[in-house]
Amino acid sequence: MDRDVLVVGESLVDIVNAADGEVKEYAGGSAANVAVALARLGRPVRFATSFAEDDHGRLIAEHLDSAGVTLATDPGAVARTSTAEATIGVDGAADYEFDLEWRLNPVDVEPHPLAVHTCSLGAVLSPGADDVFALLEGLREVATVSYDVNARPAITGTGPDLIDRVERMAGIADLVKASDEDLEALYPQLDLVTAARRLLSLGSAVVVVTRGGEGAMWVGPDHVVEVDSHVVEVADTIGAGDTFGAALVDALWDAGRLGADRRDSLRDLAPDEIESILAHAARAAAVTVSRPGADPPYRHELA
Repeated sequence: MDRDVLVVGESLVDIVNAADGEVKEYAGGSAANVAVALARLGRPVRFATSFAEDDHGRLIAEHLDSAGVTLATDPGAVARTSTAEATIGVDGAADYEFDLEWRLNPVDVEPHPLAVHTCSLGAVLSPGADDVFALLEGLREVATVSYDVNARPAITGTGPDLIDRVERMAGIADLVKASDEDLEALYPQLDLVTAARRLLSLGSAVVVVTRGGEGAMWVGPDHVVEVDSHVVEVADTIGAGDTFGAALVDALWDAGRLGADRRDSLRDLAPDEIESILAHAARAAAVTVSRPGADPPYRHELA
């Protein structure tokens, strides 16, 4: 088997209350969205997650299977499948209320992945977060480690405990992604670049900051590279950041920068290479926000 990406984190069902009063259910969860996005971009993906044998769990299982995502663990570590109730505002932005439990059964890591990605609640919510950290720390010898903060203060709260968990994970990551809202929740006293450089100082090669319609920036030790967002009609923002993170991994794979043996090369990317990587991620995220739910693009849709 060729090397692949191992994604680790939560699956859940988004119960979406649209601005017009319509209610729909979509399989989602930050990590599940990343796994599906990578698979739709043609990458081999294994996914370590948890969901129950209930109606919501079957919706998730069908969604993952249809995308070609392979499970890397028995998902039955929880008694019920988690949900996130999203209320969509007139601008397409989503506010969430969560009913979530996060645990992780043992994960099959053979053959070793080229990259491993975790994100959001799966990286910080106990008791599963400790297992996630141990898993990624162990894989660091063989794989690029990617971490998307995607903080959810509504369920994790803010303050020192959340900062400690985020910084612990960032300390073993090669690539850290955070939104402007993430950084404002973690470090309200710092501007975005200073906050990104605080995460960068923990050991990663780069911190990528997304700013919604204002574009994204790549923050390295000595430079900042920015790109604009693509202007589209927004259906909702569910899964946009997850798609962006998946597309970053996809672009770095194309650039030959994944794998523990290429770790140092992430710091050597030229500005034009960085712009191309960010632009690819922005194109992918634009497709996702243009349609309801976390519905990331297939490779041919980015041509």
